[in-house]
Amino acid sequence: MELDLSYRAWKVFWRNFVVFRKTWLTNIMFNFLEPLLYLAAMGYGMGHYIPAIKGMSYLQFLAPGLIASSAMWATASECTYDSFVRMKFQKTYHAIVATPVSLDEVVVGEMLFGTFKSVLYGTVILLVILLLGLVPSPAALLVPPVLVLCGFAFAELGMIWTGLVPKIDTFSYFFTLIITPMFLFAGVFFPLDAMPLIVQRLAWLIPLYHIVELVRPLVLGQLSWGLLGHVAWLVVFIAIFFYPPIYLLRRRLTG
Repeated sequence: MELDLSYRAWKVFWRNFVVFRKTWLTNIMFNFLEPLLYLAAMGYGMGHYIPAIKGMSYLQFLAPGLIASSAMWATASECTYDSFVRMKFQKTYHAIVATPVSLDEVVVGEMLFGTFKSVLYGTVILLVILLLGLVPSPAALLVPPVLVLCGFAFAELGMIWTGLVPKIDTFSYFFTLIITPMFLFAGVFFPLDAMPLIVQRLAWLIPLYHIVELVRPLVLGQLSWGLLGHVAWLVVFIAIFFYPPIYLLRRRLTG
């Protein structure tokens, strides 16, 4: 079937944004406080006992990784649990497609809003670590565009799962088997150099690894042409996984 998209996908985004404006404080607190707890416990606490990593303190190493992971968690949550609730229980998708907005546009609008959450939550953490004096480089201004790539990548993965699962409880598998391993083995908490070669190669396949490898140099001012390779990988990933969530949601709701 032909892909049916237009500017109306932004109408779906705007609908979600209007709802978010009414509940933003409740929504943002979890994703805001948890990275701060990691920063305090592991950066200031455990970091006191960890020697310098590649010429930087553990706190300096950890903080940029938490920007990337916060963006990932925000989008993954939005495009799984929240999207499923709108689809299954609130019947929001059914109501929207009764208008000129197509189902394809609903799915893309959901992914756009998930991307917005990525940029918002990641940027909040960036501002926090800036206030803590952990952002020495003006290149950190390029972090939000990187978070756009992060948001789209994880919005696609989340919406794919939303199109597959039979009930909301099944999302626990997504977070336990996919998101949490990425969180732990993407270079957020430690360099992957000392890990077995198979782990390093598997990490290279996951989007969070490339987000971390972009955000950390931008925050610390360690720029190189090699960063463009990570951008290219993410663009290819987003292009490959753009259509599957649209197909799966279309099949689920119209098949």
